[in-house]
Amino acid sequence: MGKENNRINLTKRRWLVLLASCLINLCIGALYAWSVFAAPMAEHLSQILGKELTAADLSVVFSVGNGLGFLTMIGGGFLNQKIGPKWVIFAGGILFGFGFLICGFASNLPMLVVGYGLFSGLAMGLAYGCTISNSVKFFPDKAGLVGGIATASYGISSVLVPPAANALIEGVGVSRAFIVMGVVIIVTVGIFSQMIVKCPDGFVPEGWTPPAVRTDSGLNPQAADRNWKEMLRTPVFYLMIVMLFFGAVLGMMAISQASNIAQDMIGMTPAAAAIVVSVLALFNTFGRILAGMVSDRIGCIQTLRAVFAAAILSMGILYMSGNGSAGLFYVGICLVGVCFGSFMGVYPSFTAERFGSKYSSVNYGIMFIGFNGAGLLGPMIVSWVFHQTGGYRGAFLIALGFAVLGFLLSFAIRSYDSGSGACS
Repeated sequence: MGKENNRINLTKRRWLVLLASCLINLCIGALYAWSVFAAPMAEHLSQILGKELTAADLSVVFSVGNGLGFLTMIGGGFLNQKIGPKWVIFAGGILFGFGFLICGFASNLPMLVVGYGLFSGLAMGLAYGCTISNSVKFFPDKAGLVGGIATASYGISSVLVPPAANALIEGVGVSRAFIVMGVVIIVTVGIFSQMIVKCPDGFVPEGWTPPAVRTDSGLNPQAADRNWKEMLRTPVFYLMIVMLFFGAVLGMMAISQASNIAQDMIGMTPAAAAIVVSVLALFNTFGRILAGMVSDRIGCIQTLRAVFAAAILSMGILYMSGNGSAGLFYVGICLVGVCFGSFMGVYPSFTAERFGSKYSSVNYGIMFIGFNGAGLLGPMIVSWVFHQTGGYRGAFLIALGFAVLGFLLSFAIRSYDSGSGACS
């Protein structure tokens, strides 16, 4: 009877856990506010060092911050299994905010790399991996939707945080803005991390009966769990991580240079191009929730296949757009945002579905290497195309090729079974 009461209590409390996780993700999503800090920080350091620095000179800070997150997602996953997500997330929030404090006192580029790139970048992976995997485990009946909501709360930060950060910078200066945000993040994550409880292995919410036969449209907590070593021995893992790379790289190609592309190809003003960036971020957030809902109904693979098809269409539209075709360009950009968000929203539940929920925090951290690789390579491809051709149009053909390959791989996955049920 006590076990049953605990299950009923957890079924009610899981919504509070999800809310706290979303608010935490909103805070650590501040990592994507770098574009707001870059120019004023370059000006600040130029005055200190007595030499001219530009935002481009500081780009290594953002690259480091986004290229190492998988390390702490994996490490945090192991800690999550041993001590639970509460204290892992708490530590992540403290380290993230401390990274911002270091930036507030930065007097040179290496201090920024240490603060923003290493401390905040690594701390993001520590907290993000735990909030996502723990939330998905609590909702086996709505795994796709909850995975979408949890990742969307991180994505929407790129819409909400930059205006607040910009207002702070204008009001108190870039150094104090870093300090204020660091303190706010430490306090906020510190409070809400205490509302996180670890989801028990094999948790089944009150009033929900797991499907008798596991299908791709729902996560069955009774399915076999595979640890990271067992996961790496399955062919399907390598198909999945390559698919994630193909899906994420085309999104990162567009996101990293959205403003410059809009100005160069369409002839938009900087102000109009800034709106493009906001629209892209909004549709990225929307795509995470939408794809999560859809995957709960039709399955992860079918959802990803449809997303790759939409990505092919979006790249074709962007390739055909040009000066004066702002409407066509916006259609393509909105589709890119939805597609990129869809991959990020589906993959947490997709990973748990294929390899079980027990080790999902570690397994998803390893799977996230595909995203980090895309984050590093995507901007490099766009930059290379621009320097080789003097424009961005050719990059969309490369991205279209990635989308086609991902679409084909979605059929290849059906040939494999991870041992815990085939995805259809």
